[in-house]
This record gives sequence, C-alpha cells and structure tokens, in this order.
Amino acid sequence: MHQPIHWHEWGQEAFAKAQSQNKPMLLDIGAVWCHWCHVMDRESYDDAEIAQIVNEHFIAVKVDRDERPDIDSRYQAAVSAISGQGGWPLTAFLTPEGKPFYGGTYFPPQDHWGRPSFKRVLTSIANAYREKHADVTEQAQMVEQTISHAESFTGRNGRFSPSVIEAIVKSALSMFDARNGGFGQAPKFPHPGVLDLLMEHYERTGDEEVKNAFVTTLDRMANGGVYDQLAGGFHRYSVGERWVVAHFEKMS
Repeated sequence: MHQPIHWHEWGQEAFAKAQSQNKPMLLDIGAVWCHWCHVMDRESYDDAEIAQIVNEHFIAVKVDRDERPDIDSRYQAAVSAISGQGGWPLTAFLTPEGKPFYGGTYFPPQDHWGRPSFKRVLTSIANAYREKHADVTEQAQMVEQTISHAESFTGRNGRFSPSVIEAIVKSALSMFDARNGGFGQAPKFPHPGVLDLLMEHYERTGDEEVKNAFVTTLDRMANGGVYDQLAGGFHRYSVGERWVVAHFEKMS
C-alpha cells in the first residue's frame, strides 16, 4: 500500500485498463514468506524512479501466490518456458489480453550477478512493445502454445492404475535417507504428499519398511532445526541433509 507503484488486483478491471490504454501488463507474483520478494519490493518497487517507469508504461498487477495458486501455476509454466527458471518473485510481462511474452524472477536494481537491472528490463520491454509490437505478439503466441501443451498433459483424463501408487512408494523408498530421514540429499524438503501416501500405504499393507521411512523422517524433522523448538511450526526446508539448519522461510 505504501509503494509508489499503482498496483491493481488481478481482475477484469486491470485487463480492461490495459486494453483501453494499449499498455503491456507487469505481473508480480510473490508471497509473504518469500525473502527475495521482500528484497525486490525494497530495492525496486519502493523506488520512485522505477515506479515512474512502471506507472507510465505498464498496468501493474500484484498477486499473492498463496491466495491464487491457479494464477501462479499458469505463469510459472510460462516464465519457465521463456527463461528456463521459475520461482518467486515471479516477474512476468503480459499483453493486455494476459498472454505472457517475457519474464523472469528477481531482477536487481543494477546490473549484477549476470542479471540485467530491473530499470533496464522495464525500459527495454516498454520500447519493444511500442516499436516491435508484431514480434511481441508472435512471442506471446509461442508461449501460449507451450502453456497449452503443458496443461493438456496435466489436465488429461485417463484410467487410474494402482500400479502408479506402487511405483511412487518404490521410488520414495529408493530415495529414503535411512540415517537422517527424508528423501534425497540436501536441501531437504518435508514432501508432505509423499509422507501422507506412505502412511496410507502402511495402513493398508502393514509394510514395516514403509513405516520406518515416514516415522524416521518425522522424528528427525521434529527433533531438528527445521522445527521451531520455541514457537512451534516448521520451516519450509532444511539447507542440510540432517535437518539442522533451517531455511528462514517459516511455514505453518
């Protein structure tokens, strides 16, 4: 609320404004637990000079990832197709119809770490949209096709086979860290979906190997630094394989 950016909520009003003014849209997707979202807010979106560029050339839309995971999922796929990486903050540039044509994640205030400055990105995008509109439209169509292709796989209906469950359980057990709990190497994520599945599988089958996997994992998590021993709650993940050093993004 305090930022000089004229932020809009995701909705028809923002799209209508972009279409009537023929401006590209700047979409920022973040979350309260995202460290680099706060960094970019402080470095760029609080900056009066950057805000002037955004307000003059773009219709800016801010989305909370936890409030609208559907929007996040779609544009994560788009930005991954464009830049080869995703994450938060997600910074996407859209046509007034909502079709993405360029994007990335965190952009620094100055050219740094092999990334262009946010000011340079904003200026370049604004110029490209104005002077190379046909290229922008073509790029947006290509990205849209990529998203549609990905969504056709994730939304495809088909017969479910119990063998899928067996395959997931087998894969989880093959990655299980018997000494430290968890699956794979550092960084260690809790993977609650896998743990839920293993518990349900054990309840049905009584497989002691499966029980050992989720009990060991939960014990190590509860006794390690990933669990806040003072205030309760779990951090998002551990940076090490022994659950000792927690990443600072604390979840529920």
